[in-house]
Amino acid sequence: MKKLLIGLLVFFLLYVIAIALVPSYIESDRNQTKILPPYTVSAEAQAIYDDLEFIADLHCDALLWGRDLTKKGDRGHVDFPRMREANVALEMFTIVSKSPTGQNMQKNSAESMDMITPLTIVKGESPFNWFSLVNRTLSQSGDLEEFMEEENGKAILVKSKNDLQMLIDARKSDKSVIGGMLGIEGAHALEGDILNVDRVYEAGVRMIGPTHFFDNKLGGSAHGESGEGLTEFGKSVIKRMNDLGIFVDLAHSSPAIIEDVLDMTTQPVIVSHTGVRAILDSPRNLSDQQIKRIADKGGIIGIAFFDAAVGEPEIPNIIASIKHVRDLVGIRHVALGSDYDGAVVVPFDITGLPIVVEGLLQEGFSLDEIKAVMGENVKEFLLENLK
Repeated sequence: MKKLLIGLLVFFLLYVIAIALVPSYIESDRNQTKILPPYTVSAEAQAIYDDLEFIADLHCDALLWGRDLTKKGDRGHVDFPRMREANVALEMFTIVSKSPTGQNMQKNSAESMDMITPLTIVKGESPFNWFSLVNRTLSQSGDLEEFMEEENGKAILVKSKNDLQMLIDARKSDKSVIGGMLGIEGAHALEGDILNVDRVYEAGVRMIGPTHFFDNKLGGSAHGESGEGLTEFGKSVIKRMNDLGIFVDLAHSSPAIIEDVLDMTTQPVIVSHTGVRAILDSPRNLSDQQIKRIADKGGIIGIAFFDAAVGEPEIPNIIASIKHVRDLVGIRHVALGSDYDGAVVVPFDITGLPIVVEGLLQEGFSLDEIKAVMGENVKEFLLENLK
């Protein structure tokens, strides 16, 4: 009885602490949209957008917030109905398992208080997820699979080239069929155990970023303290990812990790959500040398939509960032990487993607280039590299 009372007291205290801490991470405060829908663009831009066969985005954190993605929401940036409204074929749903309080682009300690723990408790997740990063990761993976199962064949979890081809074929006759993939934002989610690479692979994960906002057992973050490259454990994780067919996502990685991964990977890499230093000089953004090395390896770079990645005003700088990558290494290496629902303020939600087409059109991008940026590059990259 005494143990039960102590357990209940601990539970109550943790819940009170969570309630006290979580307001700074409430979604309505963190995932704001500057311009609310509906969105209007020129007739020419809208016509081009409506004719796009495959629209794709490389980064969205919607699974973090506990929303039912099968229902159209009045907060955040992405859900299945809004994907359909925007004619988006494929979204990369990324999993955030830990994020330091006071996170910033410059420097964060791995020992900082984790803001995902109170969010996990307040959302009513299982106590097994409260203090286990890999359990949180597997739980969010399961959530996406369950959401897709509720769609009665209208949503496909893409884990293989065959799954992707099934999505492409299905959309030829029914544009309401949508696809999702799973990624992990920061390999601290593996909890230092190489066996967890296989566990998350079995759960459907096909992309992992070595680091997020802080250093971990794989090496240094672009926003961490050490600036280190891959550790021996980090190298073993990258090798296992290559063997299984999990893409390495270099967003948030230290420059040293970027170099180490590009030196050793046997597969092209993804940078799922980033800016470029030529447009905004930030620790999270890519230098021209890094862009060239990533392209030389056959990689693809997703341009993010928020000010800390592209600068303000966001929309012209999103286009300028896309243009810079195109001019430097060619159109086939650039894509959309919004960072929707990533605790960032964006200029428009997913239904505002025609605004990107308008911007590309105004900057003189050809029809083929617009198609490439809006999703064809992602489709071709995945067809070439998914197993």
